[in-house]
Amino acid sequence: MTKRSIQIQLENGLEARPVALLVQEASKYESRIYIQSEEKRVNAKSIMGMMSLGLNNGDVLTVSAEGTDEDVAVEGIEIFLSSKGA
Repeated sequence: MTKRSIQIQLENGLEARPVALLVQEASKYESRIYIQSEEKRVNAKSIMGMMSLGLNNGDVLTVSAEGTDEDVAVEGIEIFLSSKGA
């Protein structure tokens, strides 16, 4: 399992459009990917789950992935959340 803390660096946080794009990014990978904010942990491939987190710019979350491409998956999510991929 690969796990990393990431700070969101998206100007408007994770509103509907960025969440949809993040779910698309997560869905590219075979691995199971989860995003945790405080005590809430959701599947990164679930748009409803991701919307329920209500994440904002500057928030820190934990991304974890387990599977054959877990390292690449976490790296892809980190690039997206750092606004380089958004």
